[in-house]
Amino acid sequence: MPGDIPSSNDLAARIAAERLDDFDEELELELNDDGDDTFSRALNFLGHPPEDGPGLDRQVYFRELFRLQAELVKLQDWIVHEKLKVVVLFEGRDAAGKGGVIKRITQRLNPRVCRVVALPAPSARENSQWYFQRYVPHLPAAGEMVLFDRSWYNRAGVERVMGFCSEDEVQEFFRSVPEFERMLIRSGIVLIKYWFSITDDEQHLRFHMRNTDPIKQWKLSPMDLESRRRWEDYTRAKEEMLNRTHLPDSRWWVVEAVDKKRARLNCIHHLLSQFQYHEIDHPPVELPARVHNPDYVRHQVPPELFVPAKY
Repeated sequence: MPGDIPSSNDLAARIAAERLDDFDEELELELNDDGDDTFSRALNFLGHPPEDGPGLDRQVYFRELFRLQAELVKLQDWIVHEKLKVVVLFEGRDAAGKGGVIKRITQRLNPRVCRVVALPAPSARENSQWYFQRYVPHLPAAGEMVLFDRSWYNRAGVERVMGFCSEDEVQEFFRSVPEFERMLIRSGIVLIKYWFSITDDEQHLRFHMRNTDPIKQWKLSPMDLESRRRWEDYTRAKEEMLNRTHLPDSRWWVVEAVDKKRARLNCIHHLLSQFQYHEIDHPPVELPARVHNPDYVRHQVPPELFVPAKY
């Protein structure tokens, strides 16, 4: 049942899996899918859960992740070639895994083509503006993809639940957002909206992990703690938001996110499936010959300018 306290063995196993996932994040940065031998030796050294375990086999996960990331590079090139304007919204409860999938999407892409927007709380000046105004400057130009780590749907979620806006402002948001999104789409923007769904129990575990990990404690804010207390209020707000803003021309896609690795793969696979992209041919690059000038003299860098070699 939701809210039940898991057994000590179950909790220990889930904490171990969470820590393994943190370690895998570092492995993802180091490994490139440039050869089965290097890839296999690295994973065999680290070990992975048995095939009948609850988690996704790590070798399967990494192979699929690198394959999908290679496809994302092709999609990126196609977006630039076709001069597309793409907006992807990532919404969900705190600790639902939005940042994790965004990191995997952008990891091997050109930040000038694919950029992330994660706006802070609005300033006093922004609070006096048209609600959507502060999001508009971050919309893409031709050949760009923008990933919103939370978006204008803050009004229907955190702002509403935490009392940062009035109920009249919420209702005005629900009246305005369909037309705002239709304007974006009519302007040529491709709009994709994801909601990351986790259980009460899973969020509790992830908050516990953040609270006990010095490296991740910064992720646990007072707002996160209050969101735990108001779980049911967030649920009601989410249900109304999905009901009133899931429209034929700007629909929602729900990502089951209790299993982080599967959520990442499923979301990236689905994102790729939204485009009829193809690989763009690039002319071969030939490195020019190095020019050597007989009068060039390279001067020594003073030793005091170097960073001390501690390692």
